[in-house]
Amino acid sequence: MDNPAPVPATRGVLRVRLDLAYDGGPFSGWAIQPGRRTVQGVVEESLAMLLRRPVRLTVAGRTDAGVHARGQVAHLDVTPQEWDGIRRGHDVEPADSLKRRLNGALGRVLGDLHGAVEVVAAAPAPEGFDARFSALWRRYSYRIADASTRRDPLQRAVTLWHRHDLDVDLMNQAARPLLGLQDFRAFAKPRVGSTTVRTLQRLDYDRGPDGVINVNVQADAFCHNMVRALTGAALRVGERHEGPDWMHRRLLAGVRDAKSVLAAPHPLVLEEVHYPDDPFLLQRATLTRARRGSPAPL
Repeated sequence: MDNPAPVPATRGVLRVRLDLAYDGGPFSGWAIQPGRRTVQGVVEESLAMLLRRPVRLTVAGRTDAGVHARGQVAHLDVTPQEWDGIRRGHDVEPADSLKRRLNGALGRVLGDLHGAVEVVAAAPAPEGFDARFSALWRRYSYRIADASTRRDPLQRAVTLWHRHDLDVDLMNQAARPLLGLQDFRAFAKPRVGSTTVRTLQRLDYDRGPDGVINVNVQADAFCHNMVRALTGAALRVGERHEGPDWMHRRLLAGVRDAKSVLAAPHPLVLEEVHYPDDPFLLQRATLTRARRGSPAPL
């Protein structure tokens, strides 16, 4: 990542972008929860050690317990004095120093879990950048080894071992009508005051040479539990318990019932968050805030 000159996020404050990767297995999700170890908690604790004050991060996507990330993005705001002080007299760029020192602090905070969270990059953010609201889309992956697939014990922590054979063609048939701007209340746990309308840009299933089914799902944003709910429903179609039109019918009906089962979290990985070109970051953030604050249509 290039290191542009720091720019103000608000008056007298500099915004810093962090790119993060983590093994979600030992954590109770991204978001802070009292009495639980979370990714946000350990990163903020590590930043507080460096800045000597409490820190609050804004994140692109709050992953659930057990969910991993290769391409998570967050931001924080610092004063110009704090930014310059990160170097602590060393002749290095503050961004490089922040990455190195934050990874060191994470190692101390994590202890036996050292390496479970890694700062991939740290840099001044372009003007108007917001890790959450400026994002154009998020992309997740999910791995499934069904009954006919040889199981690799070395991949068990990131692969769903499914007991039955799955028909990938039927799963793709079921997925296609869900693409586009839709209300996904049937495949989400709604949050008070938030909309469940999202634009699903990609949802497909592909069986690789090793027999593992790779799920690719991309949207402008995701509701709580949305990817796991979609995957759980697709498994019913793949097993032929439901027809390929079943997921679309549920989408239109907005129904959540006993058949609304969440797939396991451990194969789910946040792979990438994509942002517009720098001149359009603020415009995108403003538009997204307006949309996400709207209630779901009845």
